[in-house]
Amino acid sequence: MEYMSYTAYALLLCFHVIILSIACQGFSRQPHNLSSCNLYRGNWVFDYTYPLYNSAGCPFIDKQFDCQKNGRPDKLYLKYRWRPTNCDLPRFNGEDFLRRYRGKRIMFVGDSISKNQWQSLTCMLHVSVPSSNFTLHKKRHRSTFTIPDYSISLILSRNNFLVDIVKDEKLGRILKLDSIKEGKAWKGVDMLIFNTWHWWLHKGRHKPWDYIQEGDKLYKDMDRLAAFRKGLETWSNWVDYNVDPSITQVFFQGISPTHYHGKDWKEPKSTCKGQTRPLGGSVYPGGSMPAVEVVHEVLSNMITAVSLLDVTTLSQLRPDAHPSHYGNRQKKNDCSHWCLAGTPDTWNQIMYAILVSGETLKV
Repeated sequence: MEYMSYTAYALLLCFHVIILSIACQGFSRQPHNLSSCNLYRGNWVFDYTYPLYNSAGCPFIDKQFDCQKNGRPDKLYLKYRWRPTNCDLPRFNGEDFLRRYRGKRIMFVGDSISKNQWQSLTCMLHVSVPSSNFTLHKKRHRSTFTIPDYSISLILSRNNFLVDIVKDEKLGRILKLDSIKEGKAWKGVDMLIFNTWHWWLHKGRHKPWDYIQEGDKLYKDMDRLAAFRKGLETWSNWVDYNVDPSITQVFFQGISPTHYHGKDWKEPKSTCKGQTRPLGGSVYPGGSMPAVEVVHEVLSNMITAVSLLDVTTLSQLRPDAHPSHYGNRQKKNDCSHWCLAGTPDTWNQIMYAILVSGETLKV
């Protein structure tokens, strides 16, 4: 019995060493030269030190993103870390981030997926300096977190299309593909993180416009990918002619995928509902998304250096990370947004890696 107890102890010790080595894998090598490494090609690995924060300890998470508070019973989905194939992400250091951006304004511009990432970053910073005061101010479509100890502002500017949508007394709601009047509010900000896509797909009673306007022409509707391309080109021109790269660093948050059709990952009868772990490997069975190609083409033709957070594939591998029916409305199967803590934390971790490297990862 005594011999067996020592054997059991030795096995237990070996088990802990193995688990520790797995958890620490990826932290010994830092991505000093990101241009020689594809941060977006890799796989999800189990890491018992995750998540980066406890959602119960972050008071800023919207109900629709707080899956644990809404009763999600499983927690395994929280225990995965993104590991690029040929390099490693530095672990997010909130204090370092705050020191680097002391006195700066950081603005997320986009839809509720931008809100997902904005709240994620706020939680990641909060857990690093929990004693600091975080204040929230809301005004119409703009919400601002301030951290007075560091004079930092984290701003969310809700703009679902980046281009303008206006109300006309006779025609109703008009989506103007070649107009960005709201852009004046983005000028002079120290960091801009843009996002748009999901709202371009809404149809039927959820369609947010009555007409689409391009130049002098009005359309009741048009090919959504073509409309997205035109709107993104208008945005890219605005950035090229209105952003001073010596003042403002610009990111574009890549296309965030949805998981409503299990056939895309070889589970034909599934959605995100009931998924508890990431897909294995580094390739998504359903392939790329047409919108991704549009983003690459538009950004590659820009004059201004814009870093693309090309998070589509790594997010496609996470059908388990959506709120499903543990979102804002219990009966709704939300396979679009992301639980917090969760996948948007990785988007911010990649953004942090780019900022630390001092490089701009153009398309």
